[in-house]
Amino acid sequence: MASTTLTRSLGSAGNQRLMTFSFWLKRGSLSPTAYGLFNRYISSGNYFAILLNDGDALEVRNYSGGSSELRRSTPAVFRDTSAWYHFVVTIDTAQAVTDDRVKIYVNGVQQTLTGTNPALNLDVDWNSAGDNVIGTGVTSSYFDGSMAHIHFIEGTAYNASAFGETDATTGIWKPKTAPSVTYGTNGFFLKFASAGSLGTDSSGNGNNFTLSGSGTQTQDTPSNVFATFNPLAGNTAITFSNGNTTASYAAQSSRSICQSTLGVSSGKWYWEVKVNNTYGRAGGITGYSYDTASNNVGGSLYSWGYFGDSGNVFNNGSSVGGTWATYSSSIIGIALNLDNEQGGLNKLYFSKDGVWQNGADPSNTSSTTGVVGITKPENTPSGFYFPAVSNGESTQAPVLNVNFGNGYFGTTAVSSAQSPSDGIGLFEYAVPSGFKALCTKSINAQEYS
Repeated sequence: MASTTLTRSLGSAGNQRLMTFSFWLKRGSLSPTAYGLFNRYISSGNYFAILLNDGDALEVRNYSGGSSELRRSTPAVFRDTSAWYHFVVTIDTAQAVTDDRVKIYVNGVQQTLTGTNPALNLDVDWNSAGDNVIGTGVTSSYFDGSMAHIHFIEGTAYNASAFGETDATTGIWKPKTAPSVTYGTNGFFLKFASAGSLGTDSSGNGNNFTLSGSGTQTQDTPSNVFATFNPLAGNTAITFSNGNTTASYAAQSSRSICQSTLGVSSGKWYWEVKVNNTYGRAGGITGYSYDTASNNVGGSLYSWGYFGDSGNVFNNGSSVGGTWATYSSSIIGIALNLDNEQGGLNKLYFSKDGVWQNGADPSNTSSTTGVVGITKPENTPSGFYFPAVSNGESTQAPVLNVNFGNGYFGTTAVSSAQSPSDGIGLFEYAVPSGFKALCTKSINAQEYS
C-alpha cells in the first residue's frame, strides 16, 4: 500500500466523540519513521491520526493548536512482517472514567495504554468536514504493507468480538466476514472485494473512497497468509517493496541471499520469480534458516540455485550438470517436491517462461528425467526449505519480483491467472499437477491430510 491512499471528503462533520475503527494489517517493511493509517489533516498542528509510531507501537493522536489533546499508545510493538494483526480502536470521549475514553484491542485482546487521555466530550478531528484519508500520516508517511476489512462505525463503540473470533480448531483469531454492526451515517466497510473496487463501501451506506496510487488486490489475507521475502533474515543491500514481494539489490560487494518467510518440510510447492537482469539469481532454495555461507543461492551445501548468466544449476558452488537455458528478463518457475524420492533425495525443477528445463516434467512424479536431486529437509540445518534468490554480481543491481500465488509481479497482475488444483493462488504459467502455492491454507491442508 506504499504511496497509496484512499480518500473520502466530507461536506459536513458527523459524530466526532463516539466511534469505532476495526482493521487488519500486514506490515511490509520496518522503518525508523512513523506509518500513518488513518488521518484527518488540517494543518501541522491540527490533525487526527491512527498510526504505527516510530517505535512500532499503535498510537492514536489528536492535536489542536500544536498541542496534544489525545495521545494514547500500546506498550506492545508490532514488528512481524509475516503476520496479519487485527486492531480495533474505540473512542468515546463522553465516558466519565478517563481510561475508558480510548481503547485498543489487538487480536481480540484489550491493551493497557499509556499517554494522554482526551478531555471529557472532546471532538476529535476524524469524521470532520474535509478529507478523511486512509494509508498515510500527517507528513506523507505512507503505510507500507497490506490492509483488509476496514470498518469505521459512527456513533457506537464496539469491542473486538464484534469483528473477530477465535477459530475453534486452530485457536487463531480470525475475522468475521459479515459482522452484525450498525455503521451510522458516515460509517463504511472497505473489504477490497476486487481489484477494480478498492474504495467501494460495502456497508450499504455508499460512502465510497477515491483511490490514489498503485494499490493492488492481493490473495494474501488474514485467513490465508502467503509467503513473501523476509526482510528480517539478515539481508544486506536489499530494498523491499510491494508488501515484500519485490527485492531490489544495490550494486555493491556486500550483498546476501534473500529468502522467504515460510519454509516447508513436506508437500509439493510451486512459485515464480520475475527477474530483470541476467545476474539476478531468480530461482533457488536454501535449507538454512539464514544462509550466510555465500553471496549466491546455490553456493552452500544445502542450497541450490539456477543461474541466468551461465545457464547452470549450482549446489555448494558447483554445477549439477544438465541442460539449462540462460535468462535475463524472464519468469522462472520453481517446483519443489518433498513427497517423492529419487535415490534417497527429494526433487527440484526449474522452468524458464513456462518451459521446464533439462527435459524434466514435475507432474510426472515417478520420472527421474532432468530432476535435480536435493537433500531431504530433515537432513538440513533448519529441517525446512525456504525459497531464495540472490544477486550474482557486485556491479549489478537486479530487481526480483516473486509471485508465491498473490497474482502479481510487483504491481503488475499476471496475465493468464493459472491456479493450482486446489484453486488457491494465481500464477502466470500452468502449475504442475499436485503442486500448491506456498500459503498457510495449503500448508495446513498438507499437514492435516
